[in-house]
Amino acid sequence: MVAAAIADSNKKLVWLRGSGCGGCTASLLNGGNPDVLSALEKIRLEPAYHDELMLQQGMFVDGSPAGDSTHNSNVLLQDLIDAEGYVLVVEGAIPDGPEGSGRYCMSGAMSFKELFIEAAPGASCIVAAGTCAAYGGVSRLFSTAEAAGVSFAGTSKGQGAMARYGLENTVINVPGCPTHPEWLLLVLADVLAGRDVDLDVYGRPKAFFSAAVHDSCPRRGAYDRAGRDGRFSDGGCLYALGCKGPVAYADCPTRRWNGAASMCTQAGGPCIACVEPSFPGAFMPFFSTGESRDVFSDLNVDDVAKVIVGAAVVGAGIHAVKRLAIGESGREEKGGRK
Repeated sequence: MVAAAIADSNKKLVWLRGSGCGGCTASLLNGGNPDVLSALEKIRLEPAYHDELMLQQGMFVDGSPAGDSTHNSNVLLQDLIDAEGYVLVVEGAIPDGPEGSGRYCMSGAMSFKELFIEAAPGASCIVAAGTCAAYGGVSRLFSTAEAAGVSFAGTSKGQGAMARYGLENTVINVPGCPTHPEWLLLVLADVLAGRDVDLDVYGRPKAFFSAAVHDSCPRRGAYDRAGRDGRFSDGGCLYALGCKGPVAYADCPTRRWNGAASMCTQAGGPCIACVEPSFPGAFMPFFSTGESRDVFSDLNVDDVAKVIVGAAVVGAGIHAVKRLAIGESGREEKGGRK
C-alpha cells in the first residue's frame, strides 16, 4: 500500500551528517523487515548522496572541486543542491562555534553550518534523524560548540538552526539516540506520498511519540506492585535505578528494536529518555531517580506513586507532574514560542 501510494515519486535523498557519532546511519543499516535497501527500492527513494556510504571522494585543485559528479562527490552534492526538490535528511547537530564560524564540524572544505545553510532551502522537506539533529543532543552539552538541532535547540524553537540562520522549510523531527529505522522509513514514506504528518509541539510525529514508554513497558506490572529493583538484573521495575520511562514519549515497548526482539527496559537497561528534547542534560545522571523531587508541597512524587497503585487516571497525572518537574512542560525556553 505504501509502495503504491508513492509509485511515481522518484525523489532523491540527500543525507548530510553533522556533529554526531554516525549511530543513526548504523541504526538504519541494521533495520530489518524490510531491510533498508529493499525499503528504499519499494518507496522509490534514490539515495543520491550520503558521504559514509558513497565510493566517490572529494578532490580539490587549488581549493576548488575538480572533475565531474561521477568521480567527485563534492561536485555531485553541488549539482543536487542546484537542482533542488530533494528530500534532505540531516544526522547530527549543527555547531555554530567557534566564534560563529561553524568550524567545529567540517564536511570537506566547508563547515557543516555552511553546507546546511546552502542545502536547506532547496529541499522539499527536511527530516532531522536522531536527537542530535532534532534538538542538539550530546553536542549541545558543550557550550563552546554552540550546537543546535535543525529546528530546535533543546526545547527552544527560537534557538534552532532554522531560526538562527533565517531559513524556512518543513522540518520533521525523528529523534532517538539512535533513531529507530522504522520511524525514519515510515516518515520518509509519508513525505513521498504527500501526506501531512501530524506533529507534536516538538516537531515529532505523534504516531510514534505520543505515549509514554512507561505505559506499555514490559516491567509495568512490577511498577504497579511497587516492586522496585535496587540492583540490575533483578527482573523488577527499574525506576529506582534511574528509568525515565514515565517522562519519555515513544512507542519503543510496542515497536521494539532489533527486529522487534526487545527494547531497553525489557533487556534490563533503564530508559534514559533519548527521544526527549532536553536529552541528555536533563536526565543525567542516567542511573539515578532524577524525577524524585518535592512537587506536591512536601510530598515526594516517588512516594505518592508507591501509594497509588493501579489507579490509571491518577497515575497518568503523576507522570505529567514528573514531566513538569524536570522542565518538560510543553513550553519552550525563554525566547522561544509555545
